[in-house]
Amino acid sequence: MKLSASRKVLGEKSGDSNPSLRSLVTSWSTIALIAIVATAITVHVTPNNDQEIELEGVPVSLFDLRKLATEVREHFAYEHHEPLFPLKAKDYRGFFFAIIGLMIAAGGGIGGGGILVPIYILVMGFSPKHAIPLSNITVFGGAMANTYLNAKKRHPLADRPLVDWDLILIMEPLTIAGALIGAFLNKLLREEVLAVMLVLLLTFTAYNTLKKAMKMYKAESRQLKEASTSYAAGESELTSIAAEVEEEDEEEAEEALLDDVDGENKDEEELEDVEIEQNTVLQNILERERTPPMGNITLLVVMFVVVLFINLMKGGGAFPSPLGIKCGSTSFWAANFINLGWIFMISLMARSYLLNQYRLKESCGYKYVEGDIKWTPKATITYPIICTFAGFFAGMFGVGGGIVKGPLMLAMGVHPKVSSASSACMILFTSFTATTSFVVFGLLIPDYAVVCLIIGFVATFVGQVALNYLMKKYQRNSYIAFSIGGVVLLSSFLMTIQSMISIAEGTSKPPGGVCGTES
Repeated sequence: MKLSASRKVLGEKSGDSNPSLRSLVTSWSTIALIAIVATAITVHVTPNNDQEIELEGVPVSLFDLRKLATEVREHFAYEHHEPLFPLKAKDYRGFFFAIIGLMIAAGGGIGGGGILVPIYILVMGFSPKHAIPLSNITVFGGAMANTYLNAKKRHPLADRPLVDWDLILIMEPLTIAGALIGAFLNKLLREEVLAVMLVLLLTFTAYNTLKKAMKMYKAESRQLKEASTSYAAGESELTSIAAEVEEEDEEEAEEALLDDVDGENKDEEELEDVEIEQNTVLQNILERERTPPMGNITLLVVMFVVVLFINLMKGGGAFPSPLGIKCGSTSFWAANFINLGWIFMISLMARSYLLNQYRLKESCGYKYVEGDIKWTPKATITYPIICTFAGFFAGMFGVGGGIVKGPLMLAMGVHPKVSSASSACMILFTSFTATTSFVVFGLLIPDYAVVCLIIGFVATFVGQVALNYLMKKYQRNSYIAFSIGGVVLLSSFLMTIQSMISIAEGTSKPPGGVCGTES
């Protein structure tokens, strides 16, 4: 009963039988299609950026709004921020809210960048140009804490690490590819369009995740109630069940002894040979699973290093290339296609590896545990494509990948603890890569960066320890799903406010093209 109930909540291993995943993919596909159409329209009708905008005839109320927005901008938008010390009231407020947001996000392992960026802009007065790098290094600190804590943990239902490296290996490459493509659309679309689509994306994703969290919570409540009822029944029922099982085993043994044994010796020897071979393969698989797969980890690290190197060398927009590659040139686009080709090659290698592992597991009767994904030929195509959407949105909206990958993994039916740990590990890779880029390009404010890194680590550490205590005490994995859904919903609310203020102030910029510079 417990296993079947949990499977209904976590979702089946096939996307076809998982309404939660199907619903998420349908909404994401719709938003992606709208983004592509909007980009095509924008590119076709965008006027010359040098042309002056005529404001005559605009309603008086809008002029009043712009006057108010100017005062807000003077207070909040600083191109060159003041030094950290001495700490100011807005710094105390900003760090306090950041700590609360990080502690909420800690259990879900999704970073919390969607919360941090609005806080750093609206409360602490950073420009987006500096708020995003500071948010990223804060998330990096949190990812280090999560990875440190999760590295020592084991899978709740199997003898293997909590982090699912197979899942990361198949998800991460095409997530990065999607992010590279989405980043181009970010430069081409108007901020108003991005704001509307971001609100739609986060709102629906939060609704879908919280809905799943409620189902998990109710299922856990039923299981706890059934467990207490079974315990109250006493040992007599368990004793009688054990006796019945023992009697059935004895009857089967007696029947087996009465069977005709003529000519069975040869068959038995062949069966024994097959069983020994299967057991050997199975034991090898189980033995490999007990430790982190260093080959997978090495492949991921190499992939990230190459992607980072190509991005730094090609430059773009506001950042000159060390090799003299000009944005929009043939070399620029060649570098981008090489990057995508490299990622696609890694993705094919990951698929080949997982298919080989799947065939081995099927040949030896490997038993999957609750929340495992069978990497069938179909699954190794379907799930990476969905991950491309996750990366596409992360790049297009400038939000961390965890805010979309966390809900995605829950919808895929991954165990909540495995989802949280794996998501945090992926964020460690991506946030480190991005932080390195921000350091190279001089966008990180040094004194604030150090404090943000420490706050990210400590707040996430405390938040995860506290959530683990609550989960253990009340025996509820659904708290992780609530953490993910809550962070996505809060991010939707805060980023909506940030976008509305930016638009009202008139600081939102028209699309400047792929090679447009940022001020």
